[in-house]
Amino acid sequence: MTSNIRSQRVMQLAEFTTKSFIHAFLLIVGLLCILPMILVVSYSLSDDVLIAERGISLIPQGFNLYSYEFIFTFPEQVIRSYGVTILISALGTGGGLLVSSLLGYALSRTYFKMRGTLVLYCVITMLFNAGLVPTYLVVKTMLQLHKIPWLVLTLPTMIMPFYVMMFRSHFAGLPHEILESARIDGAGEWRLFFNIAFPLSKPWLATIGLMYILKYWNEWIPAMLYVENAKWYPLQYLLQVMMRNVQALEAMIQAVGTQVKIPGPSLRMAMVVVAAGPAMFVFMLLQRYFIRGITSGAVKG
Repeated sequence: MTSNIRSQRVMQLAEFTTKSFIHAFLLIVGLLCILPMILVVSYSLSDDVLIAERGISLIPQGFNLYSYEFIFTFPEQVIRSYGVTILISALGTGGGLLVSSLLGYALSRTYFKMRGTLVLYCVITMLFNAGLVPTYLVVKTMLQLHKIPWLVLTLPTMIMPFYVMMFRSHFAGLPHEILESARIDGAGEWRLFFNIAFPLSKPWLATIGLMYILKYWNEWIPAMLYVENAKWYPLQYLLQVMMRNVQALEAMIQAVGTQVKIPGPSLRMAMVVVAAGPAMFVFMLLQRYFIRGITSGAVKG
């Protein structure tokens, strides 16, 4: 009896030690992941001269908000750019998920006649790209989408072949019996998709939706190419314009030889914080669905 109690205590101690080690390891890994962002925030709140003299540290050196004040010199423009980015991300993500999932569902059906042709088309577009010049000519000259800013910033990159193939793989793995029984009860393809296949795809929708959000949130090249009105500048492109203006001011000041304080590297770090903050918040909200989506189907049996 005493030996059994001792063995149980040893097992409990070993289990506690193992869990403590795992938790400590994960805590260290988590801190290492957070550390770069802490350094970026600290750099953005520091004085450039002190950073150049002493180096980067976790605690801001010469604490000041000058870089953020410079970014928000015209707060209405920054707020408007935030709104444009949120609008583009919402429209692009919603439309991309709908169209990509519909196309992926069609390609997963073996009885779809054009299945092979469309799969080949998606694979070819994943491997080969026409390039920037043909895309620019089609979007601006032929279709003239630049006249509708929100459309030109969302439609050209709404369908991503890689995401379509991910949806195809997911829908092909759905239980055939569920769809077949609904079809026998008289359900058509639209009802099969929206009432059965689509609700069963929440982890995949969250995973691919997060990819869409990050893609649209970080895009600035389409705005540079097609948007002519500053009111429709997304946040990322507005920050690019600010950075170019700062570099031009620095070159002019150096040429003239005057002493004017303009934020340097700390401004770049502040731009990273301003641009990445909301995207990080969205990622934390969708993290559990993201992990479930990327691991779905990885282990069977």
